[in-house]
Amino acid sequence: MIKDLDTFVRHIGSVHGTPVENISLVAQSVGSVLAAWVHDCAPKVRSMVLAAPAFKVKLYVPLARPVLRLLHSLFGDFTVRSYVKANYLTHDPERIAAFRSDPLITRAISVKLLLNLYDTAGRVVADAHAIQVPTQVLISGSDWVVSKKPQLDFFERLGSPVKEIHELKGFYHDTLAEIDRHLAIGKARDFILKSFARPFERPSLLDADRGSPTREEFDRLNRSLRRVSPRAIAFGVIRAGLHTGGRLSDGIRLGLETGFDSGSTLDYVYRNQISGITPLGKLIDWFYLNSIGWRCIRIRKQHLERFLSRTVIELRKSGVPVRIVDVAAGYGRYVLDSVREHASSVDRILLRDYSDINVQQGTALIGERGMQGLAHFEKGDAFDRKSLATLQPRPTIAVVSGLYELFPGNDLLRQSLGGLADAIEPVGYIIYTGQPWHPQLEFIARTLPSHRGHKPWIMRRRTQAELDQLVEAAGFRKVDQLTDDWGIFTVSLAQRAA
Repeated sequence: MIKDLDTFVRHIGSVHGTPVENISLVAQSVGSVLAAWVHDCAPKVRSMVLAAPAFKVKLYVPLARPVLRLLHSLFGDFTVRSYVKANYLTHDPERIAAFRSDPLITRAISVKLLLNLYDTAGRVVADAHAIQVPTQVLISGSDWVVSKKPQLDFFERLGSPVKEIHELKGFYHDTLAEIDRHLAIGKARDFILKSFARPFERPSLLDADRGSPTREEFDRLNRSLRRVSPRAIAFGVIRAGLHTGGRLSDGIRLGLETGFDSGSTLDYVYRNQISGITPLGKLIDWFYLNSIGWRCIRIRKQHLERFLSRTVIELRKSGVPVRIVDVAAGYGRYVLDSVREHASSVDRILLRDYSDINVQQGTALIGERGMQGLAHFEKGDAFDRKSLATLQPRPTIAVVSGLYELFPGNDLLRQSLGGLADAIEPVGYIIYTGQPWHPQLEFIARTLPSHRGHKPWIMRRRTQAELDQLVEAAGFRKVDQLTDDWGIFTVSLAQRAA
């Protein structure tokens, strides 16, 4: 649904010529949760009005949510009957009558949708600092359907310097269709007109690596926990388990030896073949490969392949040579997989990586695929601007996957993006990944070693807005974006400006 919204706004821009900065978003109830689009995709919309945002639906049955989650995991999707009645929504008798007579309003609600709504809302509220769009929140003072506290938390954490909140006394949940709706609509109208009366601008995030909520989060993760604290003890037990019984899993053992962010580990996750010592080791490996982070990594691979296929087709239709470079390819599996169907349309594939092991394994993989005449693997530094800028022949598609997420500072990204901007033909594309959110960030930092000297794997999240600003500053124009359902990994497509 979020992707539908993103696609529709892009449609308005491409077909009707309305730039996204001339659009204001008005959303109510569940529609307000779709404003996760503003968090996940960082569009440059002018402003946003959220009326009675359904960040937490009131479920009056005790333990309803965990029970529904358990049943959904056991039996798949099913429906529950909504308790919401027309007289819980509005005081307007005409609106109540229309609600009761509307054949398209059903009482059955998909549990999958309900749980996804709750999870997405929780993520948006927790990470509201990432939203830079001027925002107005309208709270219904007598709302029977959703809770007020998450609405207040969202507003408090909002990253936008321009924000308003209004509580409408006595209003039920259907804020924009209450009997006194002119009060709510009037506030929304005034806010939107004010946003269009001033020049469009957004705070610069190019130096967010030096001061921002994600930087503060990164610094907290770098600080050691008190040894006798419950969290320190819990993480210590997990680390001990990984180094003992966890080694029965081939995937965990590989991560401990090479780093859980290494190209070797990533290729193991991509292959997704359960392997371990003894049946217990295979069971541990199954849980390991199906953790939320690795599941989303495999979805990221699918999104990378989708954009690679799309750009190959578009360039070939335009008569432009298709020359692909991946500056930190790992083993290069996702590039080779994605071009398999379009090999005849590709002129050259250059895979690069700083690791000798990755170069060796990637070269072997090219040989296994019989692609020696098309693809070549070499050692290279993805942050060496001069090395990237002088690539010959000049690439028309550049891929940067899973790299920028591993480095907290933006100076390295500027060097890398600047080199690619110098190298890529003006009609060419860059495909880049981001990690604006991760529910297991502290777990990873406290328990898993990285490939860099087996130091703790501590990541600084970049909001999508920060990442997009860095890419735009280098001379690229964002074209599209794909995100997994959990909002963890993004894959973006941008075109080199003429």
